[in-house]
Amino acid sequence: MLEPFADTLGEVSRRRTFGLERRIGMAAKRGIDIAVAGTAVVLLLPLLLLVAAAVWMGDGKSPIFRHARLGRDGRTFGCLKFRTMVVDSEKALAAHLASSAAARAEWAATHKLTDDPRVTALGRVLRKTSLDELPQLINVLRGEMSLVGPRPIVQAEVARYGAAFQTCFAVPPGVTGLWQVSGRSDTTYEQRVALDVDYATRWSLRRDIAILARTVPAVFAQRGSR
Repeated sequence: MLEPFADTLGEVSRRRTFGLERRIGMAAKRGIDIAVAGTAVVLLLPLLLLVAAAVWMGDGKSPIFRHARLGRDGRTFGCLKFRTMVVDSEKALAAHLASSAAARAEWAATHKLTDDPRVTALGRVLRKTSLDELPQLINVLRGEMSLVGPRPIVQAEVARYGAAFQTCFAVPPGVTGLWQVSGRSDTTYEQRVALDVDYATRWSLRRDIAILARTVPAVFAQRGSR
């Protein structure tokens, strides 16, 4: 008669142990984020200032773009990037989609465009080299993002994640992640969601380190970047 009760206690103990290990791991992840992002900001400050000046000289507008994205537990935050688009980007997008059925189909399928009329000449270079994402180190220091995690998404993408949304964003979004080292724009939207689910459900510090190590060659190879 006591065996089912003993099994229940054993399961509760395993869950508590797993929960404690995950909390400790997440605390260590946060510590690594602060140390690495803080060091990177200091070391890369000359490059950050150079890129900011180059973007500003293009049209005299702010070099930083703050876009509303969803973070951990669905909380909205301002995701920072170097601006790679023209100032009236939404109008340019609307006009392009209205004039091209192929563009509308691509946007509906991937929420991205191979030939994006909003992106400036300098912006294409920044995207190819992933330099546009360097300001997200500030998001990491603020605790809004992590160095490694799921892709931060916009509100309109939540429906496409469906039931997977809560699983994916039980952890903070990342500057890099499985999607970024697995082809980026060469993957389908469904594959991106699957990669985010896989990361969130099988997260570990060892895996974060492995993804960070794979990020550097992926950036230099410019695999799937647009």
